[in-house]
Amino acid sequence: MIEYLAVLIYFLFSLALASLIIFLSFIFAPQKPDPEKISAYECGFDPFDDARGKFDIRFYLVAILFIIFDLEVTFLFPWAVTLGKIGFFGFWTMMAFLIILTIGFIYEWKKGALEWE
Repeated sequence: MIEYLAVLIYFLFSLALASLIIFLSFIFAPQKPDPEKISAYECGFDPFDDARGKFDIRFYLVAILFIIFDLEVTFLFPWAVTLGKIGFFGFWTMMAFLIILTIGFIYEWKKGALEWE
């Protein structure tokens, strides 16, 4: 348990420092809200529409697909570095992972989820 003492001290120090900074900002920051400061800002003009408008679901789909394939790349780099040490089992495990991702990508493509009409 003693080996985690440094982590605990670091955590407590970080928590105390963050709390101190937030507390000091409430004390020293000017607290004078007026209608102009709290209004929405849109390039110097009054807002044209509600900022909480609906977004097309395809934006979220593209973001999720980006995250999935970005994670794929983060798995590929360490795999490529340690390929000599992990042998055939590691190679075929990664091939199975890539095949599953490829099948999922082809499924998304065939369903038309990547079409932007």
